[in-house]
Amino acid sequence: MSFTISSPSFSSGGDIAKKFTCDGADVSPALSWTAPPAGTKSFALLADDPDAPVGNWNHWTLWNLPAGARSLPEASSKDARLPNGTEQGRNDFRKTGYNGPCPPPGKPHRYYFKLFALDQNLNLKPGASKKELEAAIKGHILAQAEWMGRYGR
Repeated sequence: MSFTISSPSFSSGGDIAKKFTCDGADVSPALSWTAPPAGTKSFALLADDPDAPVGNWNHWTLWNLPAGARSLPEASSKDARLPNGTEQGRNDFRKTGYNGPCPPPGKPHRYYFKLFALDQNLNLKPGASKKELEAAIKGHILAQAEWMGRYGR
């Protein structure tokens, strides 16, 4: 059984609608995934643009999403702590929660939404960075799934 993530908001490798970018409402796209491997205790999510001029640019850092969750709704809250225990860190815009694609004019950029099934909950401080999340999940990833969309101006 494979662990996969998808979005009804855009097709894999397809164009991300303006609504999910800094040129629109800048709300997060809906995401859903299949059942994770046995032993999954929580999920973590990263959304990144590897094509950014300054190098890989982080758009969303999220962890401690409950193991029973199978989706994130469109326009997810930008609060640092959600009612279900999910926590969100600071992205490279220095904001909490999701901030969408905002590339410079030119060739469209790729945006990767990576979901990690973890064997534990994470003890990270509020506002943790992508680098801190990556260090915390090292050695605890049971499975990883990825969905990519494109956006250009």
